[in-house]
Amino acid sequence: MASREWVFAVAFLGSIIPAGAMAQDEGSQEVVVTATRREADDYAAEMPAVGLRRKADFAVVAVTVSGDSRDKAQRESEIYDMIRAAIAAAPRSGVQLAYGERTLQPLTPQNYRELSLSNDSRPDSQRTSFLVKVPLAGSMDAQGAQAAITGYVKSVKPVGRALLTESNDLSLSVVAPDQYRGQIADAIATDAKAMAARLGDGYGVEIEGLNRPVEWARSGLSEVLLYMPYKLTVVPKR
Repeated sequence: MASREWVFAVAFLGSIIPAGAMAQDEGSQEVVVTATRREADDYAAEMPAVGLRRKADFAVVAVTVSGDSRDKAQRESEIYDMIRAAIAAAPRSGVQLAYGERTLQPLTPQNYRELSLSNDSRPDSQRTSFLVKVPLAGSMDAQGAQAAITGYVKSVKPVGRALLTESNDLSLSVVAPDQYRGQIADAIATDAKAMAARLGDGYGVEIEGLNRPVEWARSGLSEVLLYMPYKLTVVPKR
């Protein structure tokens, strides 16, 4: 997809691909999970109470490479050389690099020049951004991942006048959220059966919306909520 916070083909694709098709495509990739539900014009605004809460796959932090050498060619060379050095240093720190806005792609020695440079706040200065990820496996949590990312950023030495800095915001990501559709449906069915049992023999429940793509939202420092925006309605039995 294009470069994250950042430059994105996602914006272009969104103008030519129906929202439903795009959501389905996202569900098979690694997606970024922020503090709020993802935006989708054709989905209900309400978040259902029932879903699947689980530990995210990665903690994600945006980093910026900026440079202010007077000569433009030298400035751009220093910025890209520092990105290449950052890629080389990542395995030693146990982190992974990526780019993308809603869906993430690996940042590699083969594609790092796809990161576009933009003007910084000062004259004769430019910058670009990418993402640093840490797997939330085993005992690793968001706080530990943040510390690992900070250590990694400090380990990458400046190239000329280029500098690498990290943002203060930590996001999460989940790989292929659609793979959890069955578990989410099971949780919804269990809740619906329990609700029907509480209502007595004269009432039942109807569920709508299980055909919708899996949605995601952050539910804790290291956890996400995966859900389908379904609607449960109580109906009298005939």
